[in-house]
Amino acid sequence: MPLTFDDLLTRARALAGDGRRAVLGVAGSPGAGKTTLAGHLVRALNGDGPPWAAHVPMDGFHLADAELDRLGRRDRKGAPDTFDAAGYAALLRRLREDGDEVVYAPGFERVLEQPLAGAIPVPPAARLVVTEGNYLLLAESSWARVRSCLDEVWFCEIAEEERIRRLVARHEEFGKAHEAAVAWVLGTDQRNADLVAATRERADLVVPTAALPAVVLPGG
Repeated sequence: MPLTFDDLLTRARALAGDGRRAVLGVAGSPGAGKTTLAGHLVRALNGDGPPWAAHVPMDGFHLADAELDRLGRRDRKGAPDTFDAAGYAALLRRLREDGDEVVYAPGFERVLEQPLAGAIPVPPAARLVVTEGNYLLLAESSWARVRSCLDEVWFCEIAEEERIRRLVARHEEFGKAHEAAVAWVLGTDQRNADLVAATRERADLVVPTAALPAVVLPGG
């Protein structure tokens, strides 16, 4: 039987079935639908009653443009070494500790293309935290610390042609000219996508596009 969104909801609920806080990771290449899947999961789970699921994206750990300029990495923003991977792993560990206070996570402002400190509150009542990003399964450098903080990692899979189309459209939406968007997607984004695709086999579950509700426009 093909995997359905209801199957994903059942599996997500089971992760926090014993009452402890669980952290679910959603990985995949740029444009594969990670953000859409994570957001839709959290909305559907919280529709059961009082909110008990939270969405914490990895993108809040982008290094600021000023720091990327200092490091000489601005021209490949989005690559693994343009994030604070150690800081992200530290936040995930703190979330797993399941304390009795609100944990604030950074967000990411797409229009500004900059991280925003303390933008996402995770209350003590959150029993499931869904985090998503490209490099959750990467085993190199500080990224290797991330996987041990996650109960499961799901990998979003999509046809390459559609993934590229979505990415170009996203870059255009946030200000890039068409030619510049295509160049970035086929250059910097594609190098990152190839790196992420190589981590697929480390995932607990591969989620095809068909498992997302048709009315939802995927992103991420």
